[in-house]
Order: sequence, then C-alpha cells, then structure tokens
Amino acid sequence: MGIFDRDSSIGTAGGEVVLPAGAPEPVVDETALGGTAARMVERLLDVGIDGKGPFDSAQKVADVALTDHADVEGAVDAIVRLHLKMGAAGGFVTSLGGFVTLPVALPANVLEFYLVATRMVAGIASARGYDIRQPEVRSAVLLALVGADADDLLSKAGLTKTGRLANLAAQQLPGPALMVVNKAVGFRLLTQVGKKTLTRFGKAVPLVGGVVGAGLDTYLLKRIADHSRHEFPRRSRQLGS
Repeated sequence: MGIFDRDSSIGTAGGEVVLPAGAPEPVVDETALGGTAARMVERLLDVGIDGKGPFDSAQKVADVALTDHADVEGAVDAIVRLHLKMGAAGGFVTSLGGFVTLPVALPANVLEFYLVATRMVAGIASARGYDIRQPEVRSAVLLALVGADADDLLSKAGLTKTGRLANLAAQQLPGPALMVVNKAVGFRLLTQVGKKTLTRFGKAVPLVGGVVGAGLDTYLLKRIADHSRHEFPRRSRQLGS
C-alpha cells in the first residue's frame, strides 16, 4: 500500500487519486488523524531510519552495502534490491488471506510498507553522502515518500522547495518548521490510505491476493526508489557523516 497506487479502477490526475465513478469519497476525521500521523512519523523515524531489534538501521544497511560494493551506485542498487525483496515478501504475506483477513492485514501492510520504504530512502541518502542523523535530512527522507506532493506540503508549511529535496537537507531549518513538515507527511500518508483501500479489494481471493500484493508493493517501492535516486544526488560523504 502506498502513495503511488494505481489499478484499472483507480487512477491519478496530477498526483491526486481519482476514484471510480459513483464511489463515495472517504470520510476523514482530521482530529483523530492528527495524533495518529504524529505517532506514525515517530515510528518511521525511530524504526525506519534508526532501526529496532532485528530491523537494522538505515545507516547499517548503507555501510554494509558500501563495504560489499566497490562503487556507490553499486551499493545503492543493492540497497534497492534488498528492500524490493522485503516489500514483495511483506505484500505477499499480508495479502495472502484475501478478503477475510483484509481488515487486519491492511493496517499491518501499510506500516510495514512505509517502514521498508523509509529505510530504503534513508539508505540511499546515506550511501550518497548525506548524514541521516540530521533533522533536515530525516525530513527530506520522509518527504521522498510522498513524491510530487512534497512541494505542496512544504508550501503549506511556509517553506519553498528549491530544486531537489537534497537542497532542503542542506538548510538549517528551525525545529518547529521540521515538526510541521514531518506531521504533514504523516497526515498525507494516512489520508491516502483511506482513498486507496479500494485497491486492496483486488486481493479478495486467498493466495491470488498474495501474488497481487507482492507485485503491487514491489511496483510502489520501485517508484519511490527511482524518485529518491533523483532527489538525493551523490555528494561527498565528508559533508554528511
């Protein structure tokens, strides 16, 4: 499940989700979503970037990839391949039960997907020379998850995106501004979940749903990976860590 979903019945127009004709618009409780968005962002930063338990940190993933490969781009390719495999496995398992398990599996898949995506983006940024301990870089990593919506979120936070997200990572922004950006990202991800839940009904058949889930999550992660490669161009690691 992700922000780049598309299928035969739900499309996109200018980055926005287009629901099937006659489909009801999802009802969003913005007050409840606000607290949930903050908790989601905290989770993505604490686990997706810093790691927890068996889920290695993005820094460790990047360091291992750089050690195993002679060049930075080879390391980045390895990081992306690793997370595409993880995304496929997660999408398969959480969609395996079909319609019966969907109410439980969907929230699990959403969190799993974005944790994997966050670590992948942070790993790419670290391998390319960015210090993912810096608050500005961490916010840029989160913004990479929402693709073209990043410009809109930055504008609403009173900030201007000049070129790539890497430029945001180089700025010394006040903590409150970064908190606004981070929460806006979490809010955007959660509101997109409600609109895109309909795509999961293509997984109503057990086993077949697992295959569809694996393919969809792999596709979405690949989109985020390609976007992140563009947004975080290589720079000297001396500038980052």
